[in-house]
Amino acid sequence: MERRNMLTAAVFAAMAFASLGGCANYREPGETPADVQKTIDGGVDSTLAALYTKAPGSRELAGKARGVLVFPDVFQGGVVIGGEYGRGALRVDGRTVGYYKTSSVSLGLQLGAQSKALVMMFMTQDALDRLTNSVDQGWTAGADGSVALLHVGANGTVEGSDTAPVIAFAMTNEGLMVAANLDGTKITKIQW
Repeated sequence: MERRNMLTAAVFAAMAFASLGGCANYREPGETPADVQKTIDGGVDSTLAALYTKAPGSRELAGKARGVLVFPDVFQGGVVIGGEYGRGALRVDGRTVGYYKTSSVSLGLQLGAQSKALVMMFMTQDALDRLTNSVDQGWTAGADGSVALLHVGANGTVEGSDTAPVIAFAMTNEGLMVAANLDGTKITKIQW
């Protein structure tokens, strides 16, 4: 009987996290889409500034990228079943061209919550086009595009495969995350 209760709780938790995916247009009462966009853009600015400080060489990579997708706050949490959700902006040539949400669900031993920032650099036009052309069904890391997670090595330089079509950095308040997994992360354009 206890196993059945645990399974029922897990199903409800999965449904709750899945429903977060429908919250792309979530706003506080009285808050306009322009208010939300301004908040996201401010978070993108501060996240990029922090990345450029923490990861020498990341500014140069961003300069070479066809587009940079930044999620300033990706909230992650779970009890057995976990999920994460965040909103961000896509910048091309330094200006915002669209707003996106990210979400994922995971199953396994987990308990707790945390927040991270995620910066994804689309290094080729084809990789960027795959993201921007996937408006209805969304874009999934690992399925629609391979993502290489970069980090700063002991010598203070960016390490990892910076030749991948999509490269990413994951950061917490403490610094860059080395062991983040982005496969299965779904990204969908926000329709205001």
